[in-house]
Amino acid sequence: MGIIGWIVLGLIAGAIAKMLMPGKDPGGCIITILLGIGGALLGGWIGQAAFNVGLGTFFDIRTWGLAIAGSLAILGLYRLLIGSRSRYQ
Repeated sequence: MGIIGWIVLGLIAGAIAKMLMPGKDPGGCIITILLGIGGALLGGWIGQAAFNVGLGTFFDIRTWGLAIAGSLAILGLYRLLIGSRSRYQ
């Protein structure tokens, strides 16, 4: 998958993760893309390490599941770290 594929996957996976985990988030579209790309990488790494299943092609359901699960994990960490910091300012 090329760089454009990673960006599109990241944007959509990050947006789905934000829809699945509603709440107030600091950050906009760029943060959503980075969150999704990081989530895809994290999901692919965890899938490979734990289940011996990596990311497939762009239209593979396994790719999307791992990317969204990784994005949810990163979004949770992002909210814990950045969200708590913005409350005290």
